Amino acid sequence: MKAIRKILDNIKPHVQKGGKLHKFHSFYDAVETLFFVPDHVTTKGAHIRDAIDLKRNMFMVVIALIPALLFGMWNVGYQHYMATGQEGTLIEYFLHGLLKVLPIIIVSYVVGLGIEIVFAQMRGHEVNEGYFVTGMLIPLIVPVDTPLWMVAVAVVFAVIIGKEVFGGTGMNIFNPALVARAFLFFAYPSQMSGDKIWVNGLTEGQGIVDGFSGATPMAQLTAGASQNDLILGFKNHAMSAYDMFMGWIPGSIGETSTLAIILGGAFLLYTGVASWRVMLSVFAGGMIMGLIFNAFAVNAYMEIPAYYHLVMGGFAFGAVFMATDPVTASQTNTGKIIYGLLIGIVAVLIRVLNPAYPEGMMLAILFMNTFAPLIDYYVVGANIKKRLKRAKA
Repeated sequence: MKAIRKILDNIKPHVQKGGKLHKFHSFYDAVETLFFVPDHVTTKGAHIRDAIDLKRNMFMVVIALIPALLFGMWNVGYQHYMATGQEGTLIEYFLHGLLKVLPIIIVSYVVGLGIEIVFAQMRGHEVNEGYFVTGMLIPLIVPVDTPLWMVAVAVVFAVIIGKEVFGGTGMNIFNPALVARAFLFFAYPSQMSGDKIWVNGLTEGQGIVDGFSGATPMAQLTAGASQNDLILGFKNHAMSAYDMFMGWIPGSIGETSTLAIILGGAFLLYTGVASWRVMLSVFAGGMIMGLIFNAFAVNAYMEIPAYYHLVMGGFAFGAVFMATDPVTASQTNTGKIIYGLLIGIVAVLIRVLNPAYPEGMMLAILFMNTFAPLIDYYVVGANIKKRLKRAKA
């Protein structure tokens, strides 16, 4: 670290005001604060002083995403080898997935951070820390066969329209990663739906084995498959609740393994980065809506056990990493519970009743992002009324 500090100190005079490289001062600041905590502190007013800054807080989320990322890389290779009828080892599965996922991550960070640095330089501000998390979330919520140019376009849209137009990190009303996913879904629907996009190699004509289908569990249910059909799954690969919980099924890169997501969620709760109220209430809302549909059960999708919804698709990933975004979620404790419950309820509602959007979680979170301030407004108003009544008494 001393060597890095020495290099940065030698460069620093050139990027400060009046230096020949001053136009790159925002980029320099981003690199410096990546390795070292800023040496400037507040001098006026009352502030809570802590050893962790916003950038370190964001890194906690990135660390929590590692289990889902590593499993996603393995699963990409596993699904490919299954589709082509090949035998492979754990290392071969992982390496294949690494080669497919790493370019998506690189494109996401290069394009996203590039835009962040340009906007910071134009405004004369420091580079916002928020994209450290968004840059990892976007690759994890897209299909592995999404073309890199589409990922780049989605990142541009998410950063500029989803965040910078609102003022940057901390000012956006929508989760930027979900804005990217929504953009891809509506702008390029053929690349975000169907059987072939979830498994790398199905579109390459490599001789897919008979009986293999790249359809996700939700796609099968939307197409009218019964619970028994779902459990039978495709050749040599049953899609039971256990399989969906473990994650060896087709799906977006980081969303398939509920177990890996729970490990990341536990880390976020342990470090205090994420709200347990939001996280728990999202799962509770999904379970409640699932049980209500079970009571009616007029079609195959309503017949599946309510807990299936919690391990299918992006429900768990959205509950742990998307709904808990402190910027776009409700801020009051009561509001967080209401916010989370409504996300779970709306997600399952969309899944079952609207076949055009079999996932549901993306739209549910974006929808509730819109209403989060309103929820807090009424919660605060109710608290004020209670205190006024107490004061009069």
